[in-house]
Amino acid sequence: MPAFTPETLRGSWETIVLATKAHHTGSAIRAVAPHLTDTGCVISAQNGLNEIAIAEVVGASRTVGAFVNFGADYLEPGVIHYGGRGAVVVGEIDGVMSPRVVAIRDEWRSFDERAIATTNIWGYLWGKEAYGAMLFATALTNESIADALADARYRDLYIALAREILAVAAARGVTPEAFDGFDPGAYLPSAAAGAAEASLDALVVHNRKSAKTHSGIWRDLAVRKRPTEVDAQLGIVVDIGRAEGVATPLTARVVELIHDIEQGARPQSMETLDELMSLA
Repeated sequence: MPAFTPETLRGSWETIVLATKAHHTGSAIRAVAPHLTDTGCVISAQNGLNEIAIAEVVGASRTVGAFVNFGADYLEPGVIHYGGRGAVVVGEIDGVMSPRVVAIRDEWRSFDERAIATTNIWGYLWGKEAYGAMLFATALTNESIADALADARYRDLYIALAREILAVAAARGVTPEAFDGFDPGAYLPSAAAGAAEASLDALVVHNRKSAKTHSGIWRDLAVRKRPTEVDAQLGIVVDIGRAEGVATPLTARVVELIHDIEQGARPQSMETLDELMSLA
């Protein structure tokens, strides 16, 4: 496909897929907004709650949410490593099942025939926030996702992290959705004994099937040596939690530890994960 830098792009489109890292959302949406038709939409195919920032620029009516959980890594220009299948979901941010999200779903089924349209895209996005907090914790080490989640010593930590995120979601009136082994209901304090551990087991099985062994977070830290999405993904949850009166001390500490690694103040190691565990 032809590629253009923002300053060389000409024309306008009905549908624009925004697929940048979360912390580049602001600059990216401002660059593409002039190329969006009045009746068009921007689809956030990203990690995080970036639909909030996109809607502030182009308007809520021109913002469509998406949830993508398939494994992939950008290796070099023109080379993408596809690690394996995962949930692909699209939905209006106001919860309406519109003709355009159905059309987007149908188009995306050429990539994965299991792609779905939903009336609860925020439920998927907040579910991914909870799972994402676990992934950030695993990226404090050099362990694979599956090996880290399988380690019984840290399972209480992963469960506590998920519970913090889900508590903020509940305060926002969001009902998180399940996907690819992650069952949000299993992490609630009211869940049956062993439910969270069973969900973690399912996540281990899902990740063992993927050729992508480590998260993109780990790759940013260990390979690319560049800032991660931690502020845009988890920092925003801490801020929302504060506004809703929900404490998120573990999540806030993950943000701090990731920044320490980014700045070279700490290594990616089990000792750094232990530092987080000590707070739990």
